[in-house]
Amino acid sequence: MAQPLNIHGFPQAILHLDANAFFASVEQAVNPELKGKPVVVGKERGIVTAVSYEGKALGIKRGMTIAEVKRRFPQAVILESDYEKYALFSQRMFEILRGFTPIVEEYSIDEAFADLKGLRRYHRASYEEIGYRIKETIKKELGITVSVGISLTKVLAKIASNWIKPDGLTLISGREIHHYLEKLPISEVWGIGPQTEALCHKLGIYTALDFARAKEEFIKKHFTKPHYEIWLELRGIQVYPVLETFKNSYRSLSKSISFTPTADKEFLLSQSAFNLEQVCFKARRYGLLAKKLIYFLKDEEFKVHSIEINLPYPTAYPKELLPLLRKAFENLFYEGISYRQVGVILTDLSPKRSFQLTLFEKSSQSIEMKEKLYEALDSIILKYGRTFLTHGVSLPVTKEKPLYKGKSLKIPLLPIHLL
Repeated sequence: MAQPLNIHGFPQAILHLDANAFFASVEQAVNPELKGKPVVVGKERGIVTAVSYEGKALGIKRGMTIAEVKRRFPQAVILESDYEKYALFSQRMFEILRGFTPIVEEYSIDEAFADLKGLRRYHRASYEEIGYRIKETIKKELGITVSVGISLTKVLAKIASNWIKPDGLTLISGREIHHYLEKLPISEVWGIGPQTEALCHKLGIYTALDFARAKEEFIKKHFTKPHYEIWLELRGIQVYPVLETFKNSYRSLSKSISFTPTADKEFLLSQSAFNLEQVCFKARRYGLLAKKLIYFLKDEEFKVHSIEINLPYPTAYPKELLPLLRKAFENLFYEGISYRQVGVILTDLSPKRSFQLTLFEKSSQSIEMKEKLYEALDSIILKYGRTFLTHGVSLPVTKEKPLYKGKSLKIPLLPIHLL
């Protein structure tokens, strides 16, 4: 027989983490100028796939057409999706979560379950305090907010995380289950779809508490096994364990561009260098360093020529990588052959904070100076555009497109000669 609703204490503790308006929040974290603005993602699809809370407050909803958003909300900032960026933020978010508990189930790109049972003594904190630390660590390190729910089961934890948004933290103990379920429409219970909602209404069930308080025989008679399992979870009886998923390592960041086949050596080298600057900029924005560089040229016959370079130490600074890129280019490029694409890939990535210098690598003072310099350069690039400041080797590409937000720049492009 199933146990009653009023389970005492925490025989188990499941945490559900849900990133708030994830894609739009990532865009705001990467570009501080977007904070506080109605950000809409999905320009390339013509449909809103994500919207910031500022946009939601205006009435912008997922599924709207981009044309409708432009017409009704001209103040909205409409962006194309960057799934590579979102995947990296997702991986880092889950990495932070695994810093608190080893048992993490990555449910989707912006959601995860975690098992906290037995960790109060280890962290010297209550489950609520552990949830708060997780939430604040993600906010501090990634610049995005998450809502956290903690309870006895997955279904209850998901209800808890959805209770306060954005940036919420809700704990549902066994004694408090009924207080939350009585306010929750049955349609908002995880796993209850429109058809099941309609059946519930026919049977006089309108809230989650109505469902949870129904007799076991009644549930088994009118509903399927999955719905019976949801009924158990609503009563605080764990059916769905947290299934630990494999900890994904960071994959790669890449930048390539195609063009009309050309044998212009200066143009090809310049475009290669510019691609390197772009991908390094992205890595620095994510707080990542690369241990490997892959460079490739694709000729007019679509044959790819590539070189893989193991770096002496992790880096994301073009000044250190440009000599290696130039050498790779000289080895791959042949006079008289036209090329249609160049590309750069940074791989074997790791968070900057996990990188430790050895005695045989560059001094920490040198690294610190370079970090501060590039932080200053990045702030200028974020304000004026990625072609405003560039290394001299990239000028043949960038000088032809001195545009910023659709307007010609009156200030000439500034090559970085003094790094």
